[in-house]
Amino acid sequence: MTRSEELMEMEHHYGAHNYHPLPVVLSKGEGPFVWDVEGKRYFDFLSAYSAVNQGHCHPKIVKALCDQAQTLTLTSRAFYNDTLGPYEKYITEYFGYDKVLPMNTGAEADETALKLARRWGYRVKGIPENEAIIICCDGNFHGRTISIVSMSNDPDSYGQFGPFTPGFIRIPYNDSKALEEVLEKHGKNVAAFLVEPIQGEAGVFVPDEGYLKTCYNTCKKHNVLFIADEVQTGIARTGKLLAVDHEGVRPDIIILGKALSGGVIPVSAVLADNEVMLTIGPGEHGSTFGGFCLAGKVAIAALEVVKEEKLAEKAEYLGKVFREEIGKVKSEMIELVRGKGLLNAIVIRPKNGKEAWDVCLKMRDMGVLAKPTHGHIIRFAPPLIITEEQLREAIEIIKKAIISFE
Repeated sequence: MTRSEELMEMEHHYGAHNYHPLPVVLSKGEGPFVWDVEGKRYFDFLSAYSAVNQGHCHPKIVKALCDQAQTLTLTSRAFYNDTLGPYEKYITEYFGYDKVLPMNTGAEADETALKLARRWGYRVKGIPENEAIIICCDGNFHGRTISIVSMSNDPDSYGQFGPFTPGFIRIPYNDSKALEEVLEKHGKNVAAFLVEPIQGEAGVFVPDEGYLKTCYNTCKKHNVLFIADEVQTGIARTGKLLAVDHEGVRPDIIILGKALSGGVIPVSAVLADNEVMLTIGPGEHGSTFGGFCLAGKVAIAALEVVKEEKLAEKAEYLGKVFREEIGKVKSEMIELVRGKGLLNAIVIRPKNGKEAWDVCLKMRDMGVLAKPTHGHIIRFAPPLIITEEQLREAIEIIKKAIISFE
């Protein structure tokens, strides 16, 4: 038994079976690369679901973590500390909002946004108590909590986890008329519309141009909060700092996570202006680790890297290179190539019994790591620090892997 096989068996024996990883055991990462325990190098084209936009073990981010870890790691919010205030000032000015509520994971940030929206609905909009509605979309993925899976139409997410949290109406994604119709009918009791600017887990589903702007305007017309879940699409991944920036939309609430720390520790954040954020007072929401000392230092470093290394501009340019080159591949297995920036997907058409999983195994053998979603879609999201030369090298591997099934 190889060391990789031994470690995979250990996970299978002692760990819950709630994931189905690609069979590769990683032990080191640097920039766009990872290495397995046997020493083989791979291009990482998942980036921990876009958490590692700044590249693996970015020296500036790691230094911020290590320096702070030797000084003070956690105080809880029972006391002030000397890192939280500077972080809150930095991130609110960075994104242009009055306030930030710091959390740890994307799901926690989504839950925070839901609570803020409901509280705003009752206190500011005047919705009758316990009647607030939040509108979400088919195909959404906002996390795994009971409330969040209550919004899902994916049986893997919600099956046998009920009873579910009430107060949600789900409409088709990329259908602004559906939003208008629901608001015409229920608008007085709707607190918010929660949407991913691009649906990542659904397979990098990019909506029509103008969809987000139209939905935003419709929300304004009906006095409804527009909430953008930018956990996966934010922090330069799609070629802009935020994916909503492509349409000039300024959400009432922004949800951030993943690359907010460059993949070093869990850090998430909810941004909003005072009218929304100050509806929650002391003792009404929080987290022991939310905004902890390490988080502030790491997040500032991670956001500085995005600006200093012009990662949004890189993602915009390199994304076009990726889609153009993959579009040239002559293969019956490629049904569609889509994406924005360096968040892209290939929809795979099964051939001779071979599917997206088989393509990913072949790419792994050849030195590129990616993972299927929904069985037939492969998501490609390399770290944004990847060079054009490295990207083109990886593209050639992806091409050869797909063509090998012809």
